[in-house]
Amino acid sequence: MEMKQKKLQFHKSALEVLNMIVVVVVVSLVFTACSSDSDPVLPDDDTHELTIDEQVSQMSLHQKICQMIFVRPEAMLASMDEEKMRNVKNYAVTAVTESMEKMNEQYPVGGFVLFAHNITDSAQLVRFTTRLHALEGTPMLCVDEEGGRVARIANNANFGLSRFASCYAIGHEGDYTLVSAWASYIGSYLKRYGLDVDLAPVADVWTNAANTVIGERAFSSDPDTAAHAAWAYYQALAAEGIQGCYKHFPGHGDTDADSHYGYAESFQTWAEMLTCEIKTFQLGIDNNIDMIMTAHILTPNATSDGLPASLSREMLTDKLRGELGFQGVIITDALGMGAIANEYTVEEAAVKAVQAGVDIVLMPLSLQRTVDAITTAVTTGTIPESRINESVKRILTLKSKRSL
Repeated sequence: MEMKQKKLQFHKSALEVLNMIVVVVVVSLVFTACSSDSDPVLPDDDTHELTIDEQVSQMSLHQKICQMIFVRPEAMLASMDEEKMRNVKNYAVTAVTESMEKMNEQYPVGGFVLFAHNITDSAQLVRFTTRLHALEGTPMLCVDEEGGRVARIANNANFGLSRFASCYAIGHEGDYTLVSAWASYIGSYLKRYGLDVDLAPVADVWTNAANTVIGERAFSSDPDTAAHAAWAYYQALAAEGIQGCYKHFPGHGDTDADSHYGYAESFQTWAEMLTCEIKTFQLGIDNNIDMIMTAHILTPNATSDGLPASLSREMLTDKLRGELGFQGVIITDALGMGAIANEYTVEEAAVKAVQAGVDIVLMPLSLQRTVDAITTAVTTGTIPESRINESVKRILTLKSKRSL
């Protein structure tokens, strides 16, 4: 009798184990049936790389507007005002300070532009660019290093770099190999010192002998030669990992005034521009250049709005984007230059530039007032936030291409 009870207990235990195995198998089959190799694998938060759209959607309006502003390092000084910015060399910044970091936390700008007074020697420049890169806003670091008389680094004897006389000297005979070699050299040392953007090449055509602000900064007086030289220069920079920027749209080479100090005008019609100045930009656009700088010049026979090109929707949105097909980043020339600063308030210039289709507002005389003006324009409906989003997407796309 006792033996039978033990056998029954054994059979009962075995049956329970069998039932458990059956349940596990069934559950396993159910989960297997509900999944397949084609189901998406959700990445961990730490490994998911946000798309540009996702990045923009997570930014506040203030962050987006700051991303559209590139400034001098001195703009991070709390004491700076419009008058001091007009005499910025007196307040030259060569290192990032704790107070500048605090200002940057309030205004995480999209980029900085370095000038000769910000640069002393190679060790200082590397320290400076390293600290600037670490600031909020993932700033791009820019410099005017065209070659010739406009070379903030090469013209500093402390760097011991090779130099050439002018862009005209190396480009006007159509030796694009020479142009490319020099641009490669420039790109290599810019990369070594921590720069991201060379605000070059000059894509102007030197057609007015009286023009001194451009003059030999242009590669040629012939539009086709200038176009191919500018493209060779841009490609060579890109090969060294440096972003180039065509300037100054729609062409500053036919003017006889310096827009640093006041208005400059080109009296050519749009049709005439298309056969000359625009040829250089069009070749770049056809080859998908990423960045174009505007000129603060009036074009009364090409546009009807009476505005300088940097503030003209007719010139920038209708013609540059619409007619010529440019899809990259539009950056103004410095808004502190006389052609703009003597005619418009800081607020007017900033709002008009964004309305015109500009993506980057360059070196306004007041960072805070510029941010406030654009913010007010958006919150009051003068500028739709979608217009801001368009620009920020272009800027972040450009930074992504340069691994920033």
